[in-house]
Amino acid sequence: MNKPKIAILIPAYNEEKTIGKVIADFVNTDRNFQIYVIDNNSKDETADVAVSTFQELNYTGNIINVKKQGKANAIREAFRLINADIYVMIDADNTYFAKDLNNLLKPVLIGSADMVVGNRFHSSGYDKENKRKFHSFGNKLVRKLINLLFNSSLTDIMSGYRVFSRRFVKNYPIMCEGFEIETEMTLHALDKKFNIVEIPITYKEREIGSKSKLNTFRDGYRILKTIFTIFKDYRPYLFFSIFSIICLIIGFILGLAPIYEYIKFKYVYKVPTAILATGFVIVSFILYSIALILDTVSKYQKYNYELQLLKYEDDEL
Repeated sequence: MNKPKIAILIPAYNEEKTIGKVIADFVNTDRNFQIYVIDNNSKDETADVAVSTFQELNYTGNIINVKKQGKANAIREAFRLINADIYVMIDADNTYFAKDLNNLLKPVLIGSADMVVGNRFHSSGYDKENKRKFHSFGNKLVRKLINLLFNSSLTDIMSGYRVFSRRFVKNYPIMCEGFEIETEMTLHALDKKFNIVEIPITYKEREIGSKSKLNTFRDGYRILKTIFTIFKDYRPYLFFSIFSIICLIIGFILGLAPIYEYIKFKYVYKVPTAILATGFVIVSFILYSIALILDTVSKYQKYNYELQLLKYEDDEL
């Protein structure tokens, strides 16, 4: 049986201080990988350091230049260009370790998972090592929202260390552009019923002099926006039903006074309030109608996606 082709994808933007260490960490492992550094328009010497590291280690590595800014854009191009049996995505900031990869690969190799997530929260010291406490709070908030929305029990939504099956990669349309890609990957896998497994990994804080590209507020807003969009697109019945109920309750509350006046005086004095209440009730029914229509559309799209997966698997045989 032929050994599976494993591609290591390292998206990098201004990581000249750490990219060499990440490459060396994987080159010095026992497994036979094909390493790809996706240089995402770096302004420093990231690409040059990567090339020199490959040469020093006598390893034939690959550099892919992606000019369109954003981690998701870099990964999208890598998924498009690279053909492999298993894909590994790891950040270039030297916060993860190649020694954990064997454990991450196992579920995909035996076919029990389509996406394996390196879990930083299981006895890995992430909370101790991570100095951005507000960022950790944002991670926990997003995790709770996703678990509530999809009735799941995931622990690490935003880990940058992941392993994917070819089946997942070639049937995953990346729609975002930046650091929200980990969230989008998780949401896509949950919605399309791909198997997700979390494996504990070791994590360490960034090295001194290595600056994070994350902005707590900007990227937090993008991630929440992604969740909001996915919620609307993949749970339209629940999404629009919630607003429908809210409008119905407001309309009912506003309508109490006009109804009371009519019952008591046989005349409505608060006409503007009555009109406003009627408007909210009408909007409520419109929103619920939208919920029913989009729910049908969503189910039809999922049906087509399942057919697409079946066709893909037939083509792979």
